Amino acid sequence: MSDHSSSTIAAVSTALSESGIGIIRVSGSDAVSVCTGILYDSKGKTVLDKMEAGNFRHCFVKSGDDLIDECIVLLYKAPHSYTGEDTVELQCHGGVFLLKKVLDLVISKGAVLASPGEFTRRAFLNGKMDLAQAEAVMDIISARSESALRASEDQMSGRVSGVIRDLRAKILYETAYIESAIDDPEHYDLDGYDDHVKDIVNELRSRIKKLIESYNSGRFVREGISTCIAGRPNSGKSSLLNLLTGQDRAIVSDIPGTTRDTIEEYVRFDEILLRLTDTAGIRNTDDPIESIGAKKALDAASGADLVLFMIDASEYLDIDDMEIFSSIYEKKTIILLNKADKTLKIKPHDIYEHFRESANASIRELSEEEFLEKYPCVVISASGGQGLNNLKSVVKRLFFNGKISSSSEVVITGLRHKELLVRADESLSNVLECIESGMETDIYTIDLMDAYRCLGLIIGEEVGDDLADEIFSKFCMGK
Repeated sequence: MSDHSSSTIAAVSTALSESGIGIIRVSGSDAVSVCTGILYDSKGKTVLDKMEAGNFRHCFVKSGDDLIDECIVLLYKAPHSYTGEDTVELQCHGGVFLLKKVLDLVISKGAVLASPGEFTRRAFLNGKMDLAQAEAVMDIISARSESALRASEDQMSGRVSGVIRDLRAKILYETAYIESAIDDPEHYDLDGYDDHVKDIVNELRSRIKKLIESYNSGRFVREGISTCIAGRPNSGKSSLLNLLTGQDRAIVSDIPGTTRDTIEEYVRFDEILLRLTDTAGIRNTDDPIESIGAKKALDAASGADLVLFMIDASEYLDIDDMEIFSSIYEKKTIILLNKADKTLKIKPHDIYEHFRESANASIRELSEEEFLEKYPCVVISASGGQGLNNLKSVVKRLFFNGKISSSSEVVITGLRHKELLVRADESLSNVLECIESGMETDIYTIDLMDAYRCLGLIIGEEVGDDLADEIFSKFCMGK
């Protein structure tokens, strides 16, 4: 990321596509002076030099005597802005060419083009938000479901940071007490203190592990569940995709092998987000193109979080069904018995009887109840919509223990946060080992402070420039 720390930066903050309004944001100590010479009222007088912070005005963007656009200008004065700096926002008409022309004019007056994420980076550096809150900004922008938006807003509001700060405060207090006792043993007593520290560390580890365990459900909330629809040709895979997306996204035909490639779509199941991939039918065939499609289908299934195994339950099982199951049984799998609108020839008991022999010995040893708990069967009609509510309930059970996290729970959604929590937990585990080994008290303060540092990296208390560059470079331009 370029070092514009002392420069006044500018960028288009809305999507570069034709729209009613487009916003150009200018931030820095010279934001007002940069924009003063291009913004005029209807009488040709400058407007910014007379505006009060927090106000807005209708004005005209001019380059010399040439009228470029009319806009609404908003003025924010430091520190009461998103970045903590003087900031001017121009709400222009939303033409792509027009916005680029206005931005070029702003830059010609002394601003520099902002790097991706530079506005939020400045907000972080100027103390407007911590690093965890800053990372939540892009999560809010990219949220595709209600639960993902709620988790991102929780992080943006500081709930995650509050938990991390509380954990750090407890670690710091104990470390400070130990250091004080070492320096001033007459006034600070360490007798029996090891037992006290063990209790504190066990409490901290319990809270940290709960946060770590929330990551998987948090990741699925944030990114969606990678879901592959697999099955024989004509089992109803494309019909299910069309049903879930509410549009004719895939070609549906009675001719086997119609789908030759993978099709990907995001689908919302109430609060659940599925990253859905429809695949070619899987069967033994001499058709080289169809064989390529079948291989792609198996590859998609192997990389998915969830496999929806479609079975035409109006027909009896065949060898292709068995072979498909033998390829996917290690994945989280929901078996969909499709065509509930017809006479069903396949029932969950039949699935148990036939499929358990297609897996390894551990699967063959499962009782019918255990097998169907591991591989739940849902009767549906991909053409008529029956069974969708049952399918939603099963997905919730498999990935969220039956419910999406409540608003009272703090959920970790970022891999960076999870990895740092794991490292903090390992350091606290080392503290317990030191105590059990009878080591001197001052030895385990090293591990206590390492846990403190790891937690600090989550909220940016201990972050270096390289990490900040990496995080903010993933932001969109203008944010």
